[in-house]
Amino acid sequence: MTTALITGATAGIGAAFARRLASDGHSVVLVARDEKRLREQATELHDRHGIEAEVLSADLSTDDGIAAVEARLSDAKHPVDLLVNNAGFGNKGEYLEVPMADELTMLKVHCEAVLRLTTAGVRGMRDRRRGAVVNVASVAAFVPRGTYGASKAWVVQFTQGAARDLAGSGVRLMALCPGFVRTEFHQRAGMGTDNIPGWMWLDADKLVDAAMKDLMRGKSLSIPDPRYKALMGAVKLAPRGVLGGLTSRTGRKYGPR
Repeated sequence: MTTALITGATAGIGAAFARRLASDGHSVVLVARDEKRLREQATELHDRHGIEAEVLSADLSTDDGIAAVEARLSDAKHPVDLLVNNAGFGNKGEYLEVPMADELTMLKVHCEAVLRLTTAGVRGMRDRRRGAVVNVASVAAFVPRGTYGASKAWVVQFTQGAARDLAGSGVRLMALCPGFVRTEFHQRAGMGTDNIPGWMWLDADKLVDAAMKDLMRGKSLSIPDPRYKALMGAVKLAPRGVLGGLTSRTGRKYGPR
């Protein structure tokens, strides 16, 4: 039996990964800030699937929280075979409207935590010559709009670069880039969603199923839906100047009210 560690595990994409991996027979280490929700989730997964479910309460916007998860990933006696870096959030508002402290917290969670946790996990995986890391980014990584997209672009570039460096080591890395997913993400950020068309929404469980298939195929980048694959293909062909204006207007239309 292998073990998977999932950050941001109590809701949305993280919870979907936990359900899928537990149903496949993996032990799980569930990481989030809310210990009560973590324990409830662990009990449910254990009772439903008969797997071991460990909880680790950690705030990845702090050095202590990151260090606690690094220590768990570095535990050679209880190795982690699959790491899912899913924790993340969005800030409501455009550049200069968001307090600098909030922008720096986003970079801490989206970039520093991903770098440190990936490194802590991959060292042991490389020694064992097996393992995988899924870093959850976003299709926002491919369009020039805001700090959120910039941080997710870093996740994509880092993950694909590290995947190339680790080729042949037995360790796989993949950046997962979903679009709009029905989770708590927008509610927590205070963002309205009524103006987002129904066709743009993805189901978290189906998204995870597609992501796991892409991971098994050895992909370093997963855009797990034909609709968003087509949209991102169009993005690649659009001039950057035109794209910047388009994404700005789209953000005002479909972003937070």
